[in-house]
Amino acid sequence: MARIKLDFPDKVLGTIEIPLRITDMNYGNHLGNDALVSILHEARVKWLNSMSYTELNVEGAGLIMGELVVSYLNESFYGDVLTVQLAAGDITGAGFELYYFVETNRNGKKISIAKARTGMVCFDYSTRKVIPIPEKFSVLLQQ
Repeated sequence: MARIKLDFPDKVLGTIEIPLRITDMNYGNHLGNDALVSILHEARVKWLNSMSYTELNVEGAGLIMGELVVSYLNESFYGDVLTVQLAAGDITGAGFELYYFVETNRNGKKISIAKARTGMVCFDYSTRKVIPIPEKFSVLLQQ
Protein backbone atom coordinates (compact mmCIF):
# COMPACT_ATOMS: atom_id res chain seq x y z
CA MET A 1 0.00 0.00 0.00
CA ALA A 2 1.36 3.40 -0.96
CA ARG A 3 1.47 5.87 1.95
CA ILE A 4 -0.15 9.26 1.62
CA LYS A 5 2.44 12.01 1.62
CA LEU A 6 1.43 15.23 3.32
CA ASP A 7 3.88 18.10 2.90
CA PHE A 8 3.39 20.50 5.79
CA PRO A 9 3.63 24.13 4.60
CA ASP A 10 6.50 26.29 5.83
CA LYS A 11 4.48 29.03 7.52
CA VAL A 12 2.87 28.01 10.81
CA LEU A 13 -0.34 29.91 11.61
CA GLY A 14 -0.57 28.74 15.19
CA THR A 15 0.51 26.13 17.71
CA ILE A 16 -1.82 24.48 20.21
CA GLU A 17 -0.93 22.12 23.06
CA ILE A 18 -3.36 19.37 24.04
CA PRO A 19 -2.68 16.87 26.85
CA LEU A 20 -3.93 13.36 26.18
CA ARG A 21 -6.69 12.01 28.39
CA ILE A 22 -7.16 8.41 29.42
CA THR A 23 -10.32 8.37 27.29
CA ASP A 24 -8.15 9.09 24.22
CA MET A 25 -6.53 5.66 24.54
CA ASN A 26 -7.84 2.62 22.67
CA TYR A 27 -7.60 -1.11 23.38
CA GLY A 28 -3.98 -1.05 22.14
CA ASN A 29 -3.21 1.33 25.03
CA HIS A 30 -2.25 4.12 22.63
CA LEU A 31 -3.97 7.15 21.07
CA GLY A 32 -7.03 6.00 19.13
CA ASN A 33 -7.61 7.18 15.58
CA ASP A 34 -11.02 8.59 16.51
CA ALA A 35 -9.46 10.54 19.37
CA LEU A 36 -6.82 11.99 17.05
CA VAL A 37 -9.55 13.33 14.76
CA SER A 38 -11.18 14.94 17.82
CA ILE A 39 -7.83 16.44 18.82
CA LEU A 40 -7.43 17.97 15.35
CA HIS A 41 -10.91 19.47 15.73
CA GLU A 42 -10.02 20.84 19.19
CA ALA A 43 -6.80 22.37 17.83
CA ARG A 44 -8.69 24.02 14.96
CA VAL A 45 -11.32 25.46 17.33
CA LYS A 46 -8.66 26.77 19.75
CA TRP A 47 -6.76 28.35 16.85
CA LEU A 48 -9.93 30.03 15.57
CA ASN A 49 -10.80 31.18 19.09
CA SER A 50 -7.36 32.77 19.43
CA MET A 51 -8.47 35.17 16.67
CA SER A 52 -11.99 35.62 18.13
CA TYR A 53 -13.55 33.33 15.51
CA THR A 54 -15.66 30.19 15.84
CA GLU A 55 -16.46 27.48 13.31
CA LEU A 56 -19.89 29.10 12.99
CA ASN A 57 -18.59 32.64 12.50
CA VAL A 58 -15.44 33.49 10.59
CA GLU A 59 -16.13 37.03 9.38
CA GLY A 60 -19.79 36.01 8.98
CA ALA A 61 -19.12 32.64 7.33
CA GLY A 62 -19.42 29.24 8.92
CA LEU A 63 -16.93 26.45 8.27
CA ILE A 64 -17.72 22.89 7.30
CA MET A 65 -15.23 20.09 6.67
CA GLY A 66 -15.31 18.64 3.19
CA GLU A 67 -12.27 16.39 3.43
CA LEU A 68 -9.98 14.77 5.99
CA VAL A 69 -6.66 13.02 5.35
CA VAL A 70 -4.55 11.62 8.19
CA SER A 71 -1.14 10.01 8.11
CA TYR A 72 -0.23 8.28 11.37
CA LEU A 73 3.50 8.33 12.09
CA ASN A 74 4.03 7.03 15.65
CA GLU A 75 2.13 5.91 18.70
CA SER A 76 1.17 8.36 21.41
CA PHE A 77 0.41 7.42 25.00
CA TYR A 78 -1.41 8.62 28.08
CA GLY A 79 0.58 11.43 29.66
CA ASP A 80 1.85 12.81 26.35
CA VAL A 81 1.16 16.46 25.66
CA LEU A 82 0.55 16.88 21.96
CA THR A 83 1.76 19.99 20.16
CA VAL A 84 -0.36 20.68 17.08
CA GLN A 85 0.97 23.12 14.51
CA LEU A 86 -1.50 24.49 11.97
CA ALA A 87 -0.74 25.87 8.51
CA ALA A 88 -2.77 26.89 5.48
CA GLY A 89 -2.46 25.22 2.11
CA ASP A 90 -4.37 25.97 -1.09
CA ILE A 91 -7.00 28.68 -0.82
CA THR A 92 -9.90 28.70 -3.28
CA GLY A 93 -12.91 30.91 -3.78
CA ALA A 94 -14.94 29.08 -1.14
CA GLY A 95 -12.45 27.30 1.08
CA PHE A 96 -8.96 26.36 2.10
CA GLU A 97 -6.74 23.49 3.15
CA LEU A 98 -5.68 23.40 6.78
CA TYR A 99 -2.65 21.27 7.66
CA TYR A 100 -1.83 19.83 11.06
CA PHE A 101 1.52 18.54 12.31
CA VAL A 102 1.20 16.66 15.61
CA GLU A 103 4.19 15.83 17.78
CA THR A 104 5.08 15.21 21.41
CA ASN A 105 8.18 15.62 23.51
CA ARG A 106 8.85 12.39 25.38
CA ASN A 107 11.97 11.92 27.51
CA GLY A 108 13.57 14.99 25.93
CA LYS A 109 13.00 13.72 22.40
CA LYS A 110 10.55 15.14 19.83
CA ILE A 111 8.39 12.42 18.32
CA SER A 112 6.22 13.01 15.25
CA ILE A 113 2.78 11.52 15.88
CA ALA A 114 0.71 12.43 12.79
CA LYS A 115 0.21 14.76 9.88
CA ALA A 116 -3.24 15.68 8.63
CA ARG A 117 -5.08 17.91 6.20
CA THR A 118 -8.65 19.10 6.26
CA GLY A 119 -10.45 20.72 3.39
CA MET A 120 -12.49 23.49 5.01
CA VAL A 121 -15.36 25.09 3.10
CA CYS A 122 -17.12 28.35 3.92
CA PHE A 123 -20.77 27.62 4.51
CA ASP A 124 -23.93 29.56 5.30
CA TYR A 125 -25.74 27.35 7.79
CA SER A 126 -28.99 29.34 7.45
CA THR A 127 -29.26 28.74 3.68
CA ARG A 128 -27.29 25.44 3.72
CA LYS A 129 -25.10 26.70 0.86
CA VAL A 130 -21.40 27.11 0.16
CA ILE A 131 -20.33 30.76 0.17
CA PRO A 132 -17.15 32.65 -0.75
CA ILE A 133 -14.31 32.80 1.76
CA PRO A 134 -14.32 36.20 3.49
CA GLU A 135 -11.53 38.41 2.13
CA LYS A 136 -10.17 39.36 5.57
CA PHE A 137 -9.86 35.67 6.52
CA SER A 138 -8.30 34.75 3.17
CA VAL A 139 -5.64 37.43 3.73
CA LEU A 140 -5.00 36.11 7.25
CA LEU A 141 -4.43 32.59 5.87
CA GLN A 142 -1.88 33.94 3.39
CA GLN A 143 0.20 35.94 5.90
